[in-house]
Amino acid sequence: MKRVEGMGQRATNHLSDDELVRQAKAGDLTAFDALVARHYEQVFALAFHLLGNADDAADATQEAFLKAFERLSQFRGDAAFSTWLYRITVNVCHDWHRRRQSVPFSQLSDEEGEAVSWAEATEPDPEEEWQRRERREAVQKVLQQLPDDFRQVLILCDLQGLTYAEAAKVLGVPEGTVKSRLHRARHAFKDLWERWHRERMASPKRPKGGDQR
Repeated sequence: MKRVEGMGQRATNHLSDDELVRQAKAGDLTAFDALVARHYEQVFALAFHLLGNADDAADATQEAFLKAFERLSQFRGDAAFSTWLYRITVNVCHDWHRRRQSVPFSQLSDEEGEAVSWAEATEPDPEEEWQRRERREAVQKVLQQLPDDFRQVLILCDLQGLTYAEAAKVLGVPEGTVKSRLHRARHAFKDLWERWHRERMASPKRPKGGDQR
């Protein structure tokens, strides 16, 4: 395919995703460039939270857009382009996660849908910076213990802010499955998190400034 000359970013800003997809399918690479620019930050954020590593997330994002370009002819418009792109990203990261197994997660929602800060979910100790780092590392370790389907639905719904319907389209499952899976995933995470917190509280406190000799 050849890039259509004379169509810059300004000329594509006002176009909908559907129109850009139509033009990209017709051979306009500039239109696909516009889709990449429009959705890059969201795709990278999703990949980063699934993989927990900026370098891996950047590579996975590039791979997701490449797959989207290669499969563009298969996009039928039954769902939003962003939803279709998210699904590709989740699948790409699923393969990457088998090799990396690292997922940060700074915030979940409770069953009422209200955000729960991990600073509130544990006993806060603002003067101990190492405790905050320890909590972030613990979140990654806890999430690694969850099945992929739990981890994915938590990130999509509680971090990316997708609705049940949107997450269902991304994951290719019924909306009811998303609701029940998210309910079980939140409980599973909370149980594992509370177990970690009990073990941390039972262990000897780390001295300030490192180990003492």
